[in-house]
Amino acid sequence: MIAVRPGPPLTGTVTVDGSKNAALPLLAAAAALGSPVQLNNIPGNTDVQIMLALLQQAGWHVAHPLNEPTTAVILPSESRHGAPTLVRAAHIRASYYLVPALIARHGEARLPWPGGCRIGARGMEMHFKVYEVFGDRSSHDDSGYRVTAAAPRSGTVSFVLPFRSRGATVAAVLRAVTTSRPLRLGEPNLSPEILSVLEALRTVGWETRASEHLLSLSPPSTRPDGVAVWDVPGDKIEAGTLACGIAATRGTARIEGVRDRDLAPLIAALHQLGIPTNAEAGALSVQAQDAQPTGRPLRAIASLSPGGLDADFEPPLMALALSLPGSHLFADAINPGRHSNLLPQLARLGAEIEEISPTECRLTGPQRLTGAGVEATDIRTGSALMVAGLTAQGITTLGGLDQLRRGHADLPGKLRALGADICEVTP
Repeated sequence: MIAVRPGPPLTGTVTVDGSKNAALPLLAAAAALGSPVQLNNIPGNTDVQIMLALLQQAGWHVAHPLNEPTTAVILPSESRHGAPTLVRAAHIRASYYLVPALIARHGEARLPWPGGCRIGARGMEMHFKVYEVFGDRSSHDDSGYRVTAAAPRSGTVSFVLPFRSRGATVAAVLRAVTTSRPLRLGEPNLSPEILSVLEALRTVGWETRASEHLLSLSPPSTRPDGVAVWDVPGDKIEAGTLACGIAATRGTARIEGVRDRDLAPLIAALHQLGIPTNAEAGALSVQAQDAQPTGRPLRAIASLSPGGLDADFEPPLMALALSLPGSHLFADAINPGRHSNLLPQLARLGAEIEEISPTECRLTGPQRLTGAGVEATDIRTGSALMVAGLTAQGITTLGGLDQLRRGHADLPGKLRALGADICEVTP
């Protein structure tokens, strides 16, 4: 576990890792492509390391250039020994991104139900509907699911998603890649992570067009030659968490390695709270030392709409809002179990948060928090508790670091680099 104590305002410069949420579908896209891909800026968190191991177990070669741990070359293998049993796929949610590549390689995908953060029911029904549109067959039982490839077909695949599911959008895009069929997908998820996959596919000849209501793909006329080079974007959620920590301590610091456009909803929320924040040239600057909190209410409502607030921004914003004046509303209907993880842990620090419904809550700040023992029950709960611990009087001890490390290789180390009083302790 780690111990966090309040200290001086955070200052300095820090660089974020590559994004877990972008790296996972990019790795799956590299496998689906069927030709060599070099992927740069791969983060060292646990979920990504498991995904790399799953690729190797399923028959792909994964090579790391000498002295470049954040780079991997994904190479297809000629040998095929039947569909593997990927037991470790149960440890991460993103294992379902591998289904199209597994179908293309082995004729079927057999996987355990995905794991990941326990933040409410997040079923795969929409994924199965996507595969059915391509003609594939699916079945499942208590232990897992199976998707079997259809006989080869041609022609454009058209489908409208009933909601903007990130996972179902990736499933449709990558199944189009493995079948070399044009795709017209209505009501797609167009999060930065999806756009990163589309940008990567364009480098190998795929024509992609994306608007709010329609995503279309057209395959290249020829297979790509040589090794495609893709880059994982910087982790916008790690940048947002660090920004909230800087703001909570009234610090002034610079966060590098993240794309400006990915941070717009977060910056808007920080401005609403009166925190001077600016993003340009691949960096986020937070200048909270002389901030004048507005006292205006913040409405942090997670959204799947293009340009909406990513649900993963909500927990650190909640931790920050506890230290600022105003009556603030938070809502996350995308992950209906998240508040049931986060709110009890913040209550251990003395936070008073009104639970309006299982997915909505309200708090009035500023509140005085007191250090206590808390647990990272999921990735974002852990990162939010670190932000809260920076302002809580006394010592906050945070357990469950295995959850935190699933999404961040070393978030405590980055906060320490900015001057936070954080150390590892032996229970």
